[in-house]
Amino acid sequence: MLVPIAWLKDYVEIEDLSLTHFEDRMVMSGSKTEAISEVCQGIKNIVIGKITEVKRHPEADKLWVMQVDIGERVTQIVTGADNCFEGAYIPVAVHNSWICGGVKIKKSKLRGIDSDGMLCSLEELGFADNVIPKKFADGIYILDGPLPLGAPLQEAVPEFADQVVEFEITPNRPDCLSMLGIAREAAATFERPKREIARVDVPETGDINEVASVEILDADLCPRYAAKVVRSVRIAPSPMWMQLRLMKAGVRPINNIVDITNYVMLEYGQPIHAFDFDTLGGGKIIVRRAHEGEKIVTLDSVERTLDHETLVIADATHPVGLAGIMGGENTEITDHTKNILIEVASFDKTNIRRSSKALGLRTEASARFEKGVAHCHVMPVVDRVVQLIHQLDAGDVVGGVIDVYPKPLEGKEIVARPARINAIIGTKLSEEAIKGYLERLEIVCTLENGLLSCQVPAHRLDLEKEIDLVEEVARMYGYDVVDTTLPHDASTGGLNYNQTLVAAARAQLTADGYNETSTYSFVSPSQPDWLNLPEDAPERLQIRLINPLGEEYSVMRTTLAANQLEVLARNFNRRLPAVRSFEIGYRFIAASLPLQELPEERQTLVMGAFGPAESFFTLKGSVENLLDLYGIQGVEWRPMTTHTSYHPGRCAQVFHGDCCLGTVGEVHPKVVEAFGFEGKAYLAELELAWMIEKSNLDRKYNPLPKFPAMSRDLAVLVRDEVTNAEMLEILKQNGGKILESVALFDVYKGKQIEAGHKSMAYALVYRAGDRTLTDAEVSKVFEAQLAALSTAVGAKLR
Repeated sequence: MLVPIAWLKDYVEIEDLSLTHFEDRMVMSGSKTEAISEVCQGIKNIVIGKITEVKRHPEADKLWVMQVDIGERVTQIVTGADNCFEGAYIPVAVHNSWICGGVKIKKSKLRGIDSDGMLCSLEELGFADNVIPKKFADGIYILDGPLPLGAPLQEAVPEFADQVVEFEITPNRPDCLSMLGIAREAAATFERPKREIARVDVPETGDINEVASVEILDADLCPRYAAKVVRSVRIAPSPMWMQLRLMKAGVRPINNIVDITNYVMLEYGQPIHAFDFDTLGGGKIIVRRAHEGEKIVTLDSVERTLDHETLVIADATHPVGLAGIMGGENTEITDHTKNILIEVASFDKTNIRRSSKALGLRTEASARFEKGVAHCHVMPVVDRVVQLIHQLDAGDVVGGVIDVYPKPLEGKEIVARPARINAIIGTKLSEEAIKGYLERLEIVCTLENGLLSCQVPAHRLDLEKEIDLVEEVARMYGYDVVDTTLPHDASTGGLNYNQTLVAAARAQLTADGYNETSTYSFVSPSQPDWLNLPEDAPERLQIRLINPLGEEYSVMRTTLAANQLEVLARNFNRRLPAVRSFEIGYRFIAASLPLQELPEERQTLVMGAFGPAESFFTLKGSVENLLDLYGIQGVEWRPMTTHTSYHPGRCAQVFHGDCCLGTVGEVHPKVVEAFGFEGKAYLAELELAWMIEKSNLDRKYNPLPKFPAMSRDLAVLVRDEVTNAEMLEILKQNGGKILESVALFDVYKGKQIEAGHKSMAYALVYRAGDRTLTDAEVSKVFEAQLAALSTAVGAKLR
């Protein structure tokens, strides 16, 4: 909401306040500001001039030579503007003056003719293009005279010497989307009297009931509708003072009738519409729901098809406007309009919001109505519009007003407890002080038996409960003077167990060189095909969105693998030589389709990598780091040869007991090709939720050993199908109490090795906690392990 200070002073006594103090106190009382700007900022030495002579430039068809009286002398100025005329009062930038934008104006010659300065347009005075009247868009701004010649522009026309405050109005305070609303807030904040708009008796002729009628068929969507008729309308530009105020408030002036409706809308926050009365069939206004499929051409020349829930303003035969949104082109006011009907109404905010969204049409009126406009403004707004029409001699007012108000709203009363107000704010205000703060906001209060009965003013739609009054007292008292205290039951925030482990996983993977990514949960239904999954794969039970962004984002993801492969492919195609990335997110698993119950949202971790240094074992090592971090012991790696997304000989699943924690492997070449990149890629899909469930963060620390260890190396020949997991299991089972550790350090296949076999070499460490082991003790256990290997897997010592 742009609020020109000079305009605001018409409604509240704040002349003695500095702008800085005004802004600070308004912010602390709850009216947040976005910015403060100065009108005509940077202009200097711009004076009032009057054109006394206009001649064409002898050497240029598009230039004019003006003689301009600036009081102390008549000066010559050459201009290209063609809207100047003799007798016009204009702003003149004389020699050594400055216009907006830091441009200095000096004497010059244009096509051989001396020019002592320039005539100023509104743009050169600092106004934005979107608020400049079209009449002056490419020309000089013509001032309303008479004005003192040679006087500085900002002294002769104070509206040019103004500041504009931009307020950020929250959705719950539609009453502040108006000059009077901000004036009420300022009056309450500074305890200053308001200035009421002076009422003027307007001469009226005839009776509106003889020429017009209003009928509300759907009172649930239009609780109040008032109409006023004006005859012999004289369409003309509005006066300079009104144009300048509208422009400073961000509205482009159009003509006197439209400008009056916009001016009063900014004053009261109540949208107003004017119809060409002669185009209304039968002089009737009927407020009703649209017929299904009914059409209307709106003021923007677009034909719109309506549904039954759209409220329209109709005449006896057809719609003439979209209620609260935009008028119809068939009743638009033009230069030929003679008689008008002025509409001031209240509409249901929910319906306006729905209709505006359904039609894809948002206007200044709809933006205000959808936040809520108080019914109490209707008649004051009608009177104000009529007063300005009379003041500007824009028409002859027909006597009477039609005000259809089937169910007048009753006043709201809220009972407040002063003790409760003090308890919530943390103050010790007296009952009278609390009553005084509320009455500054025009809330009429009665104090009885320690309770305040508060009559809420009709314009305050946001006040519903006692807690709302608590807020009003707090902001009037001043948020900046409320003592700083901590809540009695204050608790320190922190991460829960699940969040702690997720954060730890992120830190571990980052330390391992992985970059975290985040992808959409909405994915393409083709993902299972790209992953080469069988037709009966559970990942194909995809939940389709009702209103998707597009086919590529039309289902909920059932796996994060495809998202991660898309990330790898995107980086590969940007020629990155190596990438490690991961994502922690949810996949959505439906029990059946169509959905009978909400899907399971399972937290999953996916890791992906490609590059010359990457292999199945590097990725497996990163997974093992995570398992160690979570304290998950006793896991088993089992070969997986049937997963169609992975290379059949380079894939494994990690189990903890009977629970599969995830799959790790090299991506199948067909899948790599389907995602549009080349080479080898590696992927790990881990059930993070299950890993957290199996985690154990308890750590047992043992003292450093007192006795030395003995180590032995064991190299055996086994068949190719024998796995390392089988070998480790046999060695550990037969290592007795003295086997401290065993680790594979070499696998070899070559000419010296029998076909179908391989050599596996292990480092074994033995230690006793209570003595130094003898060679005989170690040899006995070592021989037992070797015998067990021979029996179980046919191992032969090399």
